[in-house]
Amino acid sequence: MSARHSDDAGVVVIGLGRFGYHLAGALARLDHEVLAIDRDPARVQRWSAELDRVVQADATEEVALRQLGVADFARVVVAIGASVEASVLTVLALTELGIPQIWARATSEKHAKILHSVGAHHVVFPEAETGERVAHLIVSRMLDFIEFGDDFAIAKVRVPAPLVGRALREVAPRDRYGVMVVGAKLPGEPFRYAGPDTVLAPESVLIVEGSITQVQRFAALT
Repeated sequence: MSARHSDDAGVVVIGLGRFGYHLAGALARLDHEVLAIDRDPARVQRWSAELDRVVQADATEEVALRQLGVADFARVVVAIGASVEASVLTVLALTELGIPQIWARATSEKHAKILHSVGAHHVVFPEAETGERVAHLIVSRMLDFIEFGDDFAIAKVRVPAPLVGRALREVAPRDRYGVMVVGAKLPGEPFRYAGPDTVLAPESVLIVEGSITQVQRFAALT
């Protein structure tokens, strides 16, 4: 029986295309141990100077993964996007290893169904999710947002001009606009939880929660 990493700090990233490389780099910056795997020697050589542990291997082979110690990790991300067959076979190999959390990148709904059917626990659509998110930012006054499904979002917005200088108690954003202001960043200060007495100073940035439509309307108040 393989001994998993006790602190669950380690993550394996398989596939070093743009998504896989940026994911591996972000995990490393968050102080997680990262084992990066790609079958392309050119990619391995390219990223070996920037990532701590980069290995050339065929991740569709269970034996190769076991030899690399992948079975010791609790979380593995299959970031392969160019080959549906390779991503599916890799997830299948990881399932055979008994990996507790298998994350996989999908390029289509059909691809996602196959990944789920062979054992992926979490399937992500990075291109689609990024495209939708950027579209919302382009056509709205939101500075950033995260959607949680069921049309609920948390967004970062600038204080709408008509509300500058007013306290949240007076503004009553939940009753009037259907959103809740949960945090505020005043100029030169860190983010703080917002309360009824928080005054919306000019150039302040707010953290607001509500439906995407409600948040967009709040951000666009004139």
